[in-house]
Amino acid sequence: MKEYENICWKGYLRQDGRKGIRNKLLIVYTVECSAHVAKEIALRTGNKDVEVVGFDGCCDNEYAVRLLLALIRHPNVGAVLAVGLGCEYVQPKYLAEKAKESGRVAHWFFVQEQGGTEPSIAYGLRQAAALLEELKRTPVVPMGFSDLVVGAECGGSDYTSGLAGNVIVGRFYDKLIDLGGTAVFEEIVEAIGLKDLLLKRAANTNAKEQLEHTYNKALEYCKSVRQYSVSPGNFAGGLSSIEEKSMGAVIKSGSRPINGVIKVSQQPPEQGLWLLDSTPDPYWMGFGYTNPNDNEGLMDLISCGCQLVFLVTGRGNVVGSAVAPVFKITGNNATFLRMRGDMDFNAGPALSGEVSLEELCKDLCKNVIKICSGELTNAERLGHTEYFIPYKYQEKEVVIKKKCE
Repeated sequence: MKEYENICWKGYLRQDGRKGIRNKLLIVYTVECSAHVAKEIALRTGNKDVEVVGFDGCCDNEYAVRLLLALIRHPNVGAVLAVGLGCEYVQPKYLAEKAKESGRVAHWFFVQEQGGTEPSIAYGLRQAAALLEELKRTPVVPMGFSDLVVGAECGGSDYTSGLAGNVIVGRFYDKLIDLGGTAVFEEIVEAIGLKDLLLKRAANTNAKEQLEHTYNKALEYCKSVRQYSVSPGNFAGGLSSIEEKSMGAVIKSGSRPINGVIKVSQQPPEQGLWLLDSTPDPYWMGFGYTNPNDNEGLMDLISCGCQLVFLVTGRGNVVGSAVAPVFKITGNNATFLRMRGDMDFNAGPALSGEVSLEELCKDLCKNVIKICSGELTNAERLGHTEYFIPYKYQEKEVVIKKKCE
C-alpha cells in the first residue's frame, strides 16, 4: 500500500475543493430541438476537451434536471455552454447560472433568438472559444488516490466477468478505499439473490437499513416489469442464471464495508464504498427499465462525481462516455485480442494462471495513474463520448418509510 501513498499527478482544482482529472468544456442542450446545434458547435471546435450532453424531452423531469446539474458541477468540467431552443421546460439560463455559482465559467443562448441553425452555431463557436481561453486559467494542484472517486459498471457480461474482470476491479477498490479514496458500484438489479451477502457487509445499522430497502425495491421493480437483468448474450457467454450473474456483478465491489446507499446525482457523503441506486422509486414503477443501456449506468455513476469509470465487459463493448474517461476491462482473452483497439485492460491471464490477481491489480493501479495523468483511454482516443439521460422518477436520497404498527 505504501508504494501508492505518495504518488501524485496534476489535478484541476474546483471551487468546492474537488479535483478533476480532465478540464472540459461541456456543451449542454436542454431539448432535442437544440441538440444538432450543440453537437455541431462541439464538432467544429476540433477540440477533444469539448463534449456534449443533453436531455431530449420538452416536459419537466426533476430526475433529468438534477442529473444535468450534477454534470455541469462535475470535477472534470471547468466550463459550460448551455444551448436551448427557446420554448422547452429546462432553461439554459438556469443551468448557466448554476454553473457560475459553482465557480465554472458559463454562457447560454436560445437558437430561436440567434436566428436559426447556422447563426447559432457561429455564435456558439465564439462563446466556446472564449470559454476555452478561460479554462487555461484553471488552478492545477497535486492529486492522488485519496482524491479519486471511481465508479464501476458491467456490460456484456460472460463467465469471465465474475472470475477475472470484476474480481480485479474489486481488488482495486479495496486498495483505493484503504488509500482514502472513494469507490461507487451500482446495478442493484444485478444483485438479485444476494441480499444476505450485502447486508452482512453493511458498515452500520443505517447502512444495513438502506441496503435492505434498496434491495427489496429492486426486486419488486424487476417483478413489476417482468424482467431480471440477464440477457441472451449473458447466457451465450456461459452464465446460467440471474443469481450466477449477480455473484459476478457484486464481486466488483471488493470486500470492504458498504457505507450506505446514494442516489443518482448524489455525491458520496464521505470516503469509502457506496452502492448507487439507479432503480426508479415506486411512483412510475412500470415506466421504462432501470438501465436501458450501459451508458445510462455510466452517466449515473459520473453524476455522483466519479472522475473515472470502469466498464467490465466479458463479451466486449466499444462505448465511452461524456464527462469522464471510461476504462474498459475484460476477463476474456479472446475478446481482448479480437477488440484490442477498444479494450484497455486484459484480466484474462488470471484465469490461465499466467499472472496472479495481485500482480494484475498492481498493473491496473499503474494504468489508473497514467489515465489520471492525462493518458487517453481507448474510448477517448476513438472519440466515444456516448451518453443517455432518460425520463425517470427517483427521490433525491434514500427514503425509508416506516410501517405503522
